[in-house]
Amino acid sequence: MASQSATAIGGAVALEVLFAIMARLGDLKVEVIETIALALAAGIIYFIALYGLEHSAKTRPAFWIILAGALLFRLTLYSLTPSLSTDIQRYRWDGRVQNAGWNPYSLAPNDPRLAYLRDPGWAIMPGPEIPSMYPPLSQLVFRLTARFLPGAVAFKLPFLLGDLLVLAILAKWLQSYPDGNYRLAIYAWNPLDTVEFAASGHNDSLAIAAMIAALVIIKKRPGASVVTLTAGSLAKLFPVTLLPLALRLSEWPRKLRGWLAFGGAALVTAVCIWLYRSALAQFPQIFVRYQAIWQNYNPSLYGVLLWFAGQPDIAAGIGEGVVLGLAIWAAARKINPVRAAFLIIGAILMLAPNTYSWYFTWIIPLLCFFPNPAWLLVTILQFLSYKVLIEYQINGIWHFDPYFQWLTYAPFYALLLGGPLMHGRQRRPAATLGDLNAEQTASEALASESDTPFSE
Repeated sequence: MASQSATAIGGAVALEVLFAIMARLGDLKVEVIETIALALAAGIIYFIALYGLEHSAKTRPAFWIILAGALLFRLTLYSLTPSLSTDIQRYRWDGRVQNAGWNPYSLAPNDPRLAYLRDPGWAIMPGPEIPSMYPPLSQLVFRLTARFLPGAVAFKLPFLLGDLLVLAILAKWLQSYPDGNYRLAIYAWNPLDTVEFAASGHNDSLAIAAMIAALVIIKKRPGASVVTLTAGSLAKLFPVTLLPLALRLSEWPRKLRGWLAFGGAALVTAVCIWLYRSALAQFPQIFVRYQAIWQNYNPSLYGVLLWFAGQPDIAAGIGEGVVLGLAIWAAARKINPVRAAFLIIGAILMLAPNTYSWYFTWIIPLLCFFPNPAWLLVTILQFLSYKVLIEYQINGIWHFDPYFQWLTYAPFYALLLGGPLMHGRQRRPAATLGDLNAEQTASEALASESDTPFSE
């Protein structure tokens, strides 16, 4: 019984040593080779720790060690100024623009009328030639954070808190699982979400928290889950793919509660958009410009589709069609919401034209329920995509190396497709995108847990 606690202590200490060394690097972009090496080493420790936790008896001390370790890792990296990504500089800019009385959807950062707002972060923000592409609820968070926490490090706080909220929800949800500590560590100790939220401060954590919160309540309170998913979609678009299923479970349009859910979602959307109504007509144009500038950034299957189709619009359209089809199929069949989220988010990551490393943080909380080895592996291999920063710092060219894309995705697809053919494993992962009927016992457990995740 003590072995799991010992495993948890050993894993936490080893990971903290690596994260502490990473924090001492300072500028992770300048030291990107060392950063990648440390992250991959952390991934190895992560897998060893998961194996030990999975193959040892659950203990209460191990639960608290896992949570304490997760908090310590994040606090260790929170002190870093974001450098692997400059997205937070755009968040800060959008917030400052709003506090100065301007609409971030109306003016691009390089507009001369905004010159008086420029600071050192302006020179490195992404997309200074187009107005903001972030959804309105994220914009409200940017606005409030810029008012009270203007510095680049402090600005990460809401996104770190979103990450910790996901951790807290999962900790409660997974308590009743016999292997709950192992499942919790899948998210709590994953190096990717630790780096992307604590070090880089990506806003995805806000929408991920909304998605996980919605999945907790979707069986007992489907109407509330519709509103929660809508709020998440207004922070980042991914959760919108689960709205058809949530609406179907709320029995819209046949019952009043479904219409109340639909009305609540519409009201939240209207309020958020109304605040930026002066630029409403520009939204489609901004989206089109965004798609034209950012495409073919670290994709996997999208690159194959593009090679066959020859046209980016066709390749992207095929991927969007598959994701839409999955969303409609999940709603029509009323499949388990957690399974639906796993399949849909997985399809997005496989088919999207842009899959930056932090996009893969979306799949990590779902891996707590479907601990698929291929997906676990690719969350770690995503650190290889930061090789792009080496060439960018040398000659200013932003180009993802096809060789490194192969190193990232070839093992993933080999394991994803070949894993179900392997025999003799002590535990078979619950599901892959091509296996909708795997592990009946896991499906039953998920159905039960989704009904009453917080009941005692």
